[in-house]
Amino acid sequence: MSMLPYLRAAVRPSLRKSTPVQPGYDTTRDPSASSAVVDCAVYRGGRRVQGTACLTPREAIRRVREDGGFAWIGLHEPTEAEFAGIAATFGLHPLAVEDAVHAHQRPKLERYDDTLFTVFKTIHYVEHDELTATSEVVETGEVMCFTGPDFVITVRHGGQGSLKGLRHRLQDDPDLLSKGPSSVLHSIADHVVDGYIAVAAAVQDDIDEVESAVFAAPAKGVTRGGDAGRIYQLKREVLEFKRAVSPLLRPMELLSERPMRLVDPDIQKYFRDVADHLARVHEQVVGFDELLNSILQANLAQATVAQNEDMRKITSWAAIIAVPTMICGVYGMNFDHMPELHWKYGYPMVMAAIVASCFTIHRALHRHGWL
Repeated sequence: MSMLPYLRAAVRPSLRKSTPVQPGYDTTRDPSASSAVVDCAVYRGGRRVQGTACLTPREAIRRVREDGGFAWIGLHEPTEAEFAGIAATFGLHPLAVEDAVHAHQRPKLERYDDTLFTVFKTIHYVEHDELTATSEVVETGEVMCFTGPDFVITVRHGGQGSLKGLRHRLQDDPDLLSKGPSSVLHSIADHVVDGYIAVAAAVQDDIDEVESAVFAAPAKGVTRGGDAGRIYQLKREVLEFKRAVSPLLRPMELLSERPMRLVDPDIQKYFRDVADHLARVHEQVVGFDELLNSILQANLAQATVAQNEDMRKITSWAAIIAVPTMICGVYGMNFDHMPELHWKYGYPMVMAAIVASCFTIHRALHRHGWL
């Protein structure tokens, strides 16, 4: 029987009520306890073992190795001191521990002995009434996942990307959780990639808005080229999005295609679904980058054309003004023998000649589109 319905239902929002939040975590019991731990539970047979809400990580893994199942420990922005006891209890590699504590890592998948270390970049769309040259469009966070034979440790950085809802939805699906730690890893990956899909749709709306503004007829008195700041800011945000998506392609490919002892075969095939969704998002993000390049070039070209039009108008008026300037300059010279200098109609005649010349030049320039 296919597990796909169970998998999709577990990692996507459900209309069913979430399970109650467990009591607060007690951090005073042994060195492996940490104030950064947001939840620690033992799962056996796909169900959360009752009475494990206040276990420390050390007690949780002891119960797992005595009675079976796996432990899932969730942490939020632990310090080195807070994570040291957990790292020692579970035998985590120092390099992976350093990455998990200090964050700011590229998405990746690494294997250390019997532990998989996976880094995901979470993306959150920042709502805004109007896109400006300083608008923040996407906000990033990180989720690190240590996956062992009988444990999962998730380390989250940033204010977004909470896994509480995901944990509750997984607890509603014991058939999925019974597959062990790899089911949690798959669900986290699918949850993160689903977030990418939602953000890509929102960013597409922002790009459509900017594109419409660039190619729309400018309002009277508005100079072309004023959208360059908005386009460049949006391009920077898309680049941040791309940095989260692109490096994750290879890890998802490995998880979906290469047999791994720590990944259940029934779960591994569903990593292909995640990889397909991620590839689609990657194509969208690359398309966004290329489209914004085109929009920016079009905007700059429009600004150049507008400047050329302004220069043509300035040159045209300078040409018109040159006629009276020349005539007045000639008659401003102090010579006695000037044409019609002493004729009483000489002044009106010269003024009429100036007006006629200026009018003729203006008509000619207007006919050729310079004015």
